Amino acid sequence: MELSASVSIQRTDSGLEYIQVDSALCRGKVFLQGAQLTEFTPKGQGNLIWVSADEDYIEGKAVRGGIPICWPWFGVHSDPQWPIHGVARKLIWRAEEVIEHDTHVEVRLSLPMTLVDDTYWPHQSKLEVTFLFGQSIEVRLTNTNLGQNAFTLTQALHAYFPTPSINETSVDGLQGAQYIEFGQGPFLQEEVVHFARETDMVYTQAPATQMINTPDGRIEVSRENSQSCVLWNPWVEKSQRLSNFKDDEYLSMLCLEAANVMDDAIVVNPGESHTLSTRIRWA
Repeated sequence: MELSASVSIQRTDSGLEYIQVDSALCRGKVFLQGAQLTEFTPKGQGNLIWVSADEDYIEGKAVRGGIPICWPWFGVHSDPQWPIHGVARKLIWRAEEVIEHDTHVEVRLSLPMTLVDDTYWPHQSKLEVTFLFGQSIEVRLTNTNLGQNAFTLTQALHAYFPTPSINETSVDGLQGAQYIEFGQGPFLQEEVVHFARETDMVYTQAPATQMINTPDGRIEVSRENSQSCVLWNPWVEKSQRLSNFKDDEYLSMLCLEAANVMDDAIVVNPGESHTLSTRIRWA
């Protein structure tokens, strides 16, 4: 039996198109620009995805919040003139397919490689993202090598999560991993993480599942084909420098990002594929 669902293309007042998903299990929203998820609300529960109240959804500018796709590099490139977090999050992706399954709605998009400047990505490849909307949300980012030579990349699913109070929020499940922060380290994560300052931790050899404990409930975040993840909160001073971000919004969000970064950079051989995925649900 198929899950009864409504899937439609909508448009913001500013003109950006998005895919709206409404089913018996959840409501969701994915923008064609950046293939960026900005809502996942399971029926009877709160939205699991955070977006800034100052977001204006302008073409050519990444949305502040949701799950931006950082590709084909994460963070600042070795050439500082290149765009931070790569190019995929500002380009218009193509809606490829919607399939209704018994337990979820599957939405697949692809990035037209003709839009990607050869300067940044000279390789023959295919990039697709699949969203599985059910009682949880799963995001799968797949790189396929269509050329004759292997290529290497870093990437992340830069997920923003809501909390009513960052001061009463913690992240469990990173114990035992090592991390770099502000270019320092590696350090060993020995305890549950609490927030009392700017946090920008890049973890390696991280366990596959973390739990975000907030006053509104516990959010379970898991990863596949990813040994690395990033934990981020801008805190006071950086919040004042961020675009589309209210000065006090650091109090109501955090990022926990499934990644392939640092030693976890991926090599995709000719004819092969790699899929980075993250699954998010209320625990």
